[in-house]
Parts: sequence; structure tokens; C-alpha cells
Amino acid sequence: MAARSFQNQLLQGRNTLRENSGNMGAACSSSLSLSLPPTDTLLPYKPKPHFPFNSIINIFQTQLQKPRKTMIQSSHSSLSSSSSFHLKCETFEEKETQDEATSMRPMACLHNINPKLLQQLVYDALVWSSLHGLVVGDRSVQKRSGTVPGVGMVHAPFALLPMSFPRSHWQQACELAPLFNELVDRVSLDGKFLQDSLSRTKKVDAFTHRLLDIHSKMLGINKKEEIRLGLHRSDYMLDAQTKLLLQIELNTISSSFPGLSCLVSELHRYLLDHNGKHLGFDPKRVPGNDAVSQYAEALAKAWNEYNNSRAFVMIVVQAEELNMYDQHWLCTTLKERYDVTTIRRTLAEIDAEGELLPDGTLLVGGQEIAVIYFRAGYTPNDYPSESEWRARLLVEQSSAIKCPSISYHLTGTKKIQQELAKPNVLERFLENKDDISKLRKCFAGLWSLDDSSVVKNAIESPELFVLKPQREGGGNNIYGDNVREILLKLEQEGREELAAYILMQRIFPTASSAFLVRDGIYHQENAISELGIYSAYLRNKEKVIMNDQCGYLVRTKVSSSNEGGIAAGYAVLDSIYLN
Repeated sequence: MAARSFQNQLLQGRNTLRENSGNMGAACSSSLSLSLPPTDTLLPYKPKPHFPFNSIINIFQTQLQKPRKTMIQSSHSSLSSSSSFHLKCETFEEKETQDEATSMRPMACLHNINPKLLQQLVYDALVWSSLHGLVVGDRSVQKRSGTVPGVGMVHAPFALLPMSFPRSHWQQACELAPLFNELVDRVSLDGKFLQDSLSRTKKVDAFTHRLLDIHSKMLGINKKEEIRLGLHRSDYMLDAQTKLLLQIELNTISSSFPGLSCLVSELHRYLLDHNGKHLGFDPKRVPGNDAVSQYAEALAKAWNEYNNSRAFVMIVVQAEELNMYDQHWLCTTLKERYDVTTIRRTLAEIDAEGELLPDGTLLVGGQEIAVIYFRAGYTPNDYPSESEWRARLLVEQSSAIKCPSISYHLTGTKKIQQELAKPNVLERFLENKDDISKLRKCFAGLWSLDDSSVVKNAIESPELFVLKPQREGGGNNIYGDNVREILLKLEQEGREELAAYILMQRIFPTASSAFLVRDGIYHQENAISELGIYSAYLRNKEKVIMNDQCGYLVRTKVSSSNEGGIAAGYAVLDSIYLN
């Protein structure tokens, strides 16, 4: 009944939402190459000097300059970090008075910025990004930019100024992180639930079929993951009509950009700090972002639980990775702060170099592996041959700590997200009624395609729905008239084919003006944003060692764009400005 009622609400609001969606992409859009006039012509604005080149500026200096820590004697000793802007929702900054809050201009009011000041801001941001490692591989430099560090770099795409975001919803998103961590862990232990929920999807989706086969083999040999590590990210949008913070998805594998997202937050603080008098914004209202530090802490604690100081952390990567610098920030923090060595291997290389000892120890290139952190393996493209599937099975059979294990990976699929949104399913895994209520409050409408009435509504009003396959990585979801076309095609092919997808309520956030910077050129666009909250969960048998929210990622895109992946080329990195 609740689902049917929600469908009716969606359909009743169809005309309003159609008007909103039509207007979202209609704002002024301009593309401007940066042609900076001499600094002395930018009066009355006088920029503060850039960082001197004879000093080493490092955003992560609090991490990288601390004394190295060797193997910790007590298996549960604290590896707690300290940071000037440690992300804690309730206490990250002293709250402003009401007068201070009302005196601040919202970040959406950007059209009055002096054009000369705007060009100076873009120039300063590009210099800052280059000096501080806010970079990715350049797609225009063939192959080597994704394989050889330092070759073919370009600044990561970013929003020039942070997105305005309500403090109450920010706190809500942070408070949900440990609840979702615990939910993922409990669902992962219920092998029957995972197998049953994905059984129909398995019949029509070859990728899910292979993952479930590995999971089934682990169940068959009663493989226990006593030490479980999850580095997750839960993504949200703020719905304009209902004012609700609604979850887009929960990522349990390869939650990207913990390194670069920290840098964007610091970039925005820098720009606001150095130009506050001209912009009227307070840099303290951009929350500090500790994602890379806390992810490194979680990996170090997991490495410590493995209890072999000579073992390595292995990062599973794609053969060509334009986003390698985001990953290297994490590896560098692990080495400099905890003296933990990392190696990078593709699945094919693991198959060629990997060896499983009788006691379950995994050796890669003769080196024992303590923790395996996946930044690949989430898409069928990462498994072009049987070699990659052999590597994934080898990893799962080992005693190394996986991030994620195959069960954590499956828990993050779209189908499981939809199953958990059904009435009374959360109660199967959680006992606390308040926690269940908080989680359920952020669920958007999610439906299986078994419900013919929902399919009928989606065909009649496709603009109100998103059709989602069991895929990660951006560029996979289906929107608008394509929803109708695909559903009609699937119905003709047979009901079995519908099991490869789920339907989700389409969320319509408020669009606002933003300056998006890509390839050294800024564009003024009508844009919408998506907030992702990083979190870490580490458990050894019955002891929960870590269950924290760990920073945030904001992705901003043109409001007329459907997809939101940065690496896929749809969005830019951003941060938030609390109001």
C-alpha cells in the first residue's frame, strides 16, 4: 500500500515536475576561455600573493610529516588521527550566530561577480590545483597518461565555488553513515538473502551470474571472513519538491575520489579566505574533508589486524587509470603515516603472479598480501577474459582481508538496494526502531519490475523514473523517453529480461548557477549537485574496531545532464557551503 500511495503522489505531481525539469536545463550557459588581463587592471580587487615556490605546500602535511608508525603491539591499539578540520557533523566548526548566518549571501548568487575578479579566481584556482596535486590523467595523451605517473596530467574538473547546502541535511547524511555500515555488514552475512534476492537477476545478467557463482563457492566451502573491511560511500540528492534528502545509491566497491575531494574542499577554503571581502563568503562554512586520511587509517588498522608487519596492501587497479593520482594520495598517506607499503596490480597481473598457499596466505610476486583494496572489478569491462575471473576467485579464497569481499560487493548492487527498501526487510537485519526509521526516511521510491502497475506507470510517465541496470561506474542508467522504449522492448522479449533492472523514483534537486572548470576553461551553467558521504567499517569477529563517517564528495553537473560520474566525464568535483 505504501508503494502504491507513493506512485500516486508521483503521478499527481507530474505536471509540476515536468515544468521543473524543463526549466532546469534552460538557464544561461556560457563557455569562456581564460584570458587573464594584467593583475593591476583588476581594481578594486587585489589578489593576495600565491604560495612562494621556495616553500613546500602540502594539504596533507599533518598526515605526511607525522612520525612513521611501525607494527602496533596491541592488536586493537588506536591509530586515531588528528586534523585541523576533522569531519564531525556536530562539532566541526563553532556554529555561527543568527546574525552571521543571515548576513551571508547564498552560493547560488553568482551572477553579480565582477568579470575581472572571476577570471582571477579561475586563474588562481588553476595554479593552486597544479601546485597541490588536484590532477588527473589527460585523455588527449594516448595511453601513457593512464599508466605512467607524471605524463599527460591535467587539472581535475572542478566547480569554482562550493555548493550551498542546508546544515540540517548535512548532519543527517553524516549520521546515516555508521547505520549503513552496520546494515551492509549484517546483510553480507546472510548468504541466502543475497542468493535469493539476486536469483532472477542472475538468469539474465551474465556479470551478476559470475559474481554470484564466486559467492556460492565461498558458501559451499564455508569460507568465513572474520576480519571485514568496508570503505563505502552513500550518495544523496536533496529533492526540491519534498525537501527530503534521498539516497541515490550505496557504493560498497571502489568508492573513488577520497583524495581529490579533500583537495577541492581546501581549494574552496583557499579561494574564499583570500577573496572573502569581495565575495562575502566565510571559508569556515566549507566543512573540512578528511576522507583520504580516514580511509588510510581504516586500511592501516586492517593491515594491523592481519598481524604481519612484512605484508603489503594491494590496490587492484585498471590497466589504464586516468584517476591514478586520487589513488596515489591514499598510498602515500599509508606509507608516510603508517609505514605500510602498497603495490598496484591489475586482475590479470594477479592471475599471472598470484599464489595461494595451503594455509590461505596470498602471495603476489612472492610478497604476502594482508589487505586487498579494489579500485577495479566493479564493471564487466574489468573482466575481459577468464584470467580476471580466476584472479577474483583466487582473492576470495585467500585469507587476505578484502575491501570489499564478494558478499560486501553484492550487498551494494542495485537489486539489493531495492530489496532493502521493501516493507519489513530492514527489520530482518536491524533491531533499533529509531535507526530503521532514519534509514527508511532517506529511501527514494524503489521498485522491482515484477510489479506490472509500476511498469505501466513508468511507460506512461517515464520522466518520473530512472531505469537502473546492475552496473557501477556512471553512464549506465536510463532516463526520459528511453525508459519507455526499453521497458516496451523488455516486455516484448519476455518477463525474465525485466529482472536485470530496477525502477527508481527520479529525484529533482534545485538547480542553481555555477562556474564549472574543465580543461582550463570555465562555463557558467545551471547545475545540480549530488552529495556522497564516505564511511569506513572494520570488524574482527565480534569486535567493531571502526565505524565512522569519513569525509565527503560533491559532484556537480549541468542540470540537463542525466549521469553524474566525474571519471566518466559527466560532472565536476565540488564541495559544500553550509547554510
